[in-house]
Amino acid sequence: MKKMHVKRGDIVQVIAGKDKGREGKIIEAIPAKNKVIVEGIAVAKRHQKARVQGQESGIIHKEMPIDASNVMRVCPKCGKAARTGVRILADGGKVRYCKKCDAEFND
Repeated sequence: MKKMHVKRGDIVQVIAGKDKGREGKIIEAIPAKNKVIVEGIAVAKRHQKARVQGQESGIIHKEMPIDASNVMRVCPKCGKAARTGVRILADGGKVRYCKKCDAEFND
């Protein structure tokens, strides 16, 4: 399993691709493929057939996975997209921090 610099629930900014500059919350992280699904980003139209009786068919909008390298975590303190680092605490725990303003993230 790969380590990722972002995880589910993080607010991220897209830094490359058709949605460059937009922000959203990570809905799902897929470490095996190094991809993330971000709310409202990389939305595709899918034609869906009704599978069971009562379900409607039609065109649905679905968020597609994008590569994790194309997103950066937005720091809650400085409000900018920044690289993140990991600090090892005295009690042996780990905490992520913003490399721009040195603020720790409360995960």
